[in-house]
Amino acid sequence: MSSHTDRAIFLDRDGTIIEDVPFLTQIEQIRVLPGVPEALRLLKEAGFVLVVVTNQSAIARGRMTETGLACIHDELSCRLAQWGVAIDAFYYCPHLPGAALERYDRECECRRPGAGLLERAASDRYLDLRRSYMIGDSMRDMEAGRRAGCPTILIAHAPSGSDNRGRVDTALADAVAPDLMSAARLVLQDDRAKGTWR
Repeated sequence: MSSHTDRAIFLDRDGTIIEDVPFLTQIEQIRVLPGVPEALRLLKEAGFVLVVVTNQSAIARGRMTETGLACIHDELSCRLAQWGVAIDAFYYCPHLPGAALERYDRECECRRPGAGLLERAASDRYLDLRRSYMIGDSMRDMEAGRRAGCPTILIAHAPSGSDNRGRVDTALADAVAPDLMSAARLVLQDDRAKGTWR
């Protein structure tokens, strides 16, 4: 079996690469945030695998199917491809304790702040978690990264709907950035310094 040598950028979806809207269920709601394609291209060129990790309780609530989510991620991939950027993988958690749909009603490790999605991606794609980064706009993203052993960067623009709106608690973040481009530059600076944050 191959050793875990590749490095990844784990990305929250809503509020980090696309606008955060309540329960995004239609492709018409997708709006890529300014500077995101350019930031993703920089990270790709630096040799990072790009992995989106996202909680999708809309599935558990019966507002969307897993097939519908796949269509949304396909559309997002197509839009980013227009800028010459490819997301390597999407990992999502459809579960929610007390969910309306019984098959999704459970506690799980894949729902952030659990690290299950990051750990599954690392196992699937032979990723070195300690040489990877977690970037997101909420404390649950930061906690998931910490649990997985990744340095963390908080996007602190506080978009509508995020759980850090109106406050910025940086306790779980190794660094803070106003947007993904700024976060990408921090990653590249840290990478050149061989991971000085930790």
